[in-house]
Amino acid sequence: MERSKIAVTLGDPAGIGPEIVVKTFEKKELYEMADMVLIGDKFVLEKALKVTNSDLKINVIETVEEGKYEYGTIDLIDLGIITEDYEFGQVNAKCGEASYRYIMKAGELAMEGHVESVATSPINKESLRAADVPYIGHTEMFEDISKVKDPLTMFEVEDLRVFFLSRHVSLKEAIDLVTYDRVLDYIIRSAEALKVLGVEGNIAVAGLNPHSGEHGLFGWEEVNEIEPAIKEAQRLGYDVTGPIGADSIFALGLEGRFGAVLSLYHDQGHIATKTYNFMKTISLTNSMPFLRTSVDHGTAYNRAGQNTASEVSMVEAVRLAAKYGYKFRKN
Repeated sequence: MERSKIAVTLGDPAGIGPEIVVKTFEKKELYEMADMVLIGDKFVLEKALKVTNSDLKINVIETVEEGKYEYGTIDLIDLGIITEDYEFGQVNAKCGEASYRYIMKAGELAMEGHVESVATSPINKESLRAADVPYIGHTEMFEDISKVKDPLTMFEVEDLRVFFLSRHVSLKEAIDLVTYDRVLDYIIRSAEALKVLGVEGNIAVAGLNPHSGEHGLFGWEEVNEIEPAIKEAQRLGYDVTGPIGADSIFALGLEGRFGAVLSLYHDQGHIATKTYNFMKTISLTNSMPFLRTSVDHGTAYNRAGQNTASEVSMVEAVRLAAKYGYKFRKN
């Protein structure tokens, strides 16, 4: 594996992000895979080191190029936003602002080519709102940073990769979005994203209705929208199959039958991946000039500051950033 450069964001200071980040930097094997630079605040990081009883040292740097990238040291770009104490587990405008600015700085480094990927820890939507941040979440921020409209979300857990035709909309709206044009567009975009990641294999499209509609018996979306889009994609030379019933397609994906699955709405793919392995289901944001990986859990305010939060998902997010990130290297 080629060595990657990764910017890691500290997340909402009042949540579990800082402590799972510290525990992630304690994993020696990650230092062997990538150069990791942390974007955050020294004050917040020092507090997290105390919470986790960690002996890691902080090396404050101005640029990515100044990092030591040695096990036992966290190379930190200190933004100096949080400089006084705050309460764990509480919505806090200052913490919302800090988490937002960590992300924007990491995105800036990626767009300038100093890092190839960004691994993000959790942020809190209420704290963002309290800080008057004009974005609801990470994806919207990265859309602005990268200037890529509607970047692709892909989940990966073991041998299963899942793209999503729609994300945060009502189920009724999600069904309305299952159109010929959109399905065809997402097949093509997903295939191109897999090519960039170096992933081989075809794309399987999930059915929307029970048993993929049974030729109109349980709904006509497959007949009128999904199947014609798949046939057109095949005519254009894309290796795609389906629709395959949602009750079996994800199990087949876990067996390695497909390069990826195109899920037709948010919960269809989320339930499948997270039921299989919640902590190791990682979100990858594709189709940007850089890669973004993320834990797929929240700030867990009720557990923040207690040193009980698991770092497994954060470690996996960094590992996948290292696995794929170098492919986004700017020449």
